[in-house]
Amino acid sequence: MWSNMYKQNASTTGMATEETKVSDRGMVTIPADIRQNLDIGPGDKLRWTVNEEGTLAVEVVHQREGVFDDFEPVDAGETNAVEAETDFGAE
Repeated sequence: MWSNMYKQNASTTGMATEETKVSDRGMVTIPADIRQNLDIGPGDKLRWTVNEEGTLAVEVVHQREGVFDDFEPVDAGETNAVEAETDFGAE
């Protein structure tokens, strides 16, 4: 039997135990409180690892769309796509 656990950020202490059911298609639902505590959102991935003792560990890999949203825009000046295509060629 596998025990389910999840890793928390180093700044967070404590463990939580939740139980979910595996669907006939092999899907599981992550309980809402765990999703919120670990900031799991759409686009994030889960990395599943099983050790020699059969313990299942699940690690959150934050990989969301819009990862560049926090970057400041850079002014590249005015551009002209027609000139750029003439200078550099079309793809």
